[in-house]
Amino acid sequence: MTSKHLLLIDDEPTIQEVVQVGLELDTDWIISLASSGSEGVSKAEHEQPDAILLDVMMPGMDGIETFERLKKHKLLHSTPVIFLTAKAQSLQRRQLSQIGARGIISKPFNSLQLAGQISKLLGWQLKS
Repeated sequence: MTSKHLLLIDDEPTIQEVVQVGLELDTDWIISLASSGSEGVSKAEHEQPDAILLDVMMPGMDGIETFERLKKHKLLHSTPVIFLTAKAQSLQRRQLSQIGARGIISKPFNSLQLAGQISKLLGWQLKS
């Protein structure tokens, strides 16, 4: 069985480090990082990850615009996207669900529970 590949698109280096270290300790997933929406779209096109974690609020191209670009790409339109957001109001959650988000994880998140949250949303098995 091959490892799952997860792309994290987030402009905050601290979030990138926490997610990458936490997931690499708890899973056998391959974690790629992008610091902006445009970099994330480019990496996703080249790497074709199994899923994407996407920050909502980023400078330049925000998470919604990044999501829309990913969904227009013929090789990425069905790639599941989980949003990371510091603004977890019910209106935003509903909007993200309506545009096709696979799930939403609120920041700050518990890094010890992150792998479980992601695997539950995607239906992935964690290593034993």
